[in-house]
Amino acid sequence: MAAAAGQRMTGWWWSGVPAHQRVAFFAMVVFFLAAPAVIYPVFLMKVMCFALFASAFNLLLGYVGLLSFGHAMFLGMAGYTTAHAAKVWGLTPELAILAGAAVSCALGFLSGLIAIRRQGIYFAMITLALAQMVYFFCVQVPFTHGEDGIQAVPRGRLVGLIDLTDVRAMYATVFVIFISGFLLIYRIIHSPFGQVLKAIRENEARAKSVGYDTDRYKLLAYVLSAALSGLAGATNAMVFQLAALNAVHWTMSGEVVLMTLVGGLGTVFGPVAGALVVLAMENYLAQLGAWVTIAQGVIFVVCVLTFRRGIVGELGRFLKKSL
Repeated sequence: MAAAAGQRMTGWWWSGVPAHQRVAFFAMVVFFLAAPAVIYPVFLMKVMCFALFASAFNLLLGYVGLLSFGHAMFLGMAGYTTAHAAKVWGLTPELAILAGAAVSCALGFLSGLIAIRRQGIYFAMITLALAQMVYFFCVQVPFTHGEDGIQAVPRGRLVGLIDLTDVRAMYATVFVIFISGFLLIYRIIHSPFGQVLKAIRENEARAKSVGYDTDRYKLLAYVLSAALSGLAGATNAMVFQLAALNAVHWTMSGEVVLMTLVGGLGTVFGPVAGALVVLAMENYLAQLGAWVTIAQGVIFVVCVLTFRRGIVGELGRFLKKSL
């Protein structure tokens, strides 16, 4: 009976999934499982956190067409909440991470009520203004410790049993969170709800004409994106045992835009590839100092000019032509 139930679940999950996406998913899983043998695990954990962050951002921009310049507020506030909950309140890591995601979800709902009333550049500027308000809030309130941030955050024991000070245990936890978030985003995109989001992106007036409350759908997508971004920020704070101002600064919002565009806007695996490429540049070009930003800018311009659909988008187009 259990085997039959498992087969039904597998069939429901994989029904309608193209073969190339199945191969890409398994390749991604194998990469993150095998890579710690040759790549620094902490770097890979950061990649998974930011891949989830970029995927959540892509849900909003790539599938609804809403460009947010304020997503750093969800990443940063979740990090601060998780760090404070674990260090001061003494919550277990899973509860601290959930608290961070919940705060980002609530912040997404409140900011979304204001932002979704506008479109295009006006939506982007409102989200940027709201994010700057959150940034200055984090600078002033005592619990964030200003420029020092919340340091030495205890990882604790997951569900009271698994010691997350062990890098292998922490890596496995981050991997499960990333894969779970990625699969959730995948199901959202390919659900009837996701089809409505795509219809709103293509022609909002027509979606309204057939009876959809587009503002309600956009708000829900915005809140989902905020909650998943918060989950990424909370996990990142637990990995590095630190919550700092750089996570809530406007440049972080720009960085996630860069990751999404370089990887492939509106593609499932693009944000993951983009996060890996951008973070690899930051990590391995660190010796260039301030020139890292210039190098990123040059690479970004080259990608925009030569890979207009992003790395994954252009790769998919090439494979379609070849087959």
